[in-house]
Amino acid sequence: MTGDPGVDALIRQWSAEREKTPEEQEVDRIASAWLADAPAAPPGIPGQRARSGPARWAPVEAADPGYLDAMRARLPEVPEELLVAAAGWWQMVGDVAEAEQWWDAGISPLDQRALDYRAAGLAPSDLARRLGPMTVLQHLRRGSAPAWCVARLARQQKPA
Repeated sequence: MTGDPGVDALIRQWSAEREKTPEEQEVDRIASAWLADAPAAPPGIPGQRARSGPARWAPVEAADPGYLDAMRARLPEVPEELLVAAAGWWQMVGDVAEAEQWWDAGISPLDQRALDYRAAGLAPSDLARRLGPMTVLQHLRRGSAPAWCVARLARQQKPA
């Protein structure tokens, strides 16, 4: 699908979780019918009282449209729900340009491990650096801890 085995596995897992048995489909149908009967306001944030009154709601976008556009351009076959979830993760920690740098370095923002790598102190430019015979990205894909990679990179920068 995307060319990244980790992301492809994530998409397959996500798709498998969405496949429902007939019993689960019936439960969903009944729940949907029951919820349709309940008078509910659409999700949103209450508007400011001076302008719209207490009963008005302002709709909330789940994810920044800029993120979604960038992700759709790179991953057109990925389901919309997964793109919205990934965009939600990334917009909390960085901007579209940073997410694209991770993409270009070899980590898809659909792979939430990218956020773990970022939190450990790795930057997209670190993924191409070598730690012995392999790059940082190769170490991460083989299961090395991000903190270990950061520590090894730091040791490389110390003068001998």
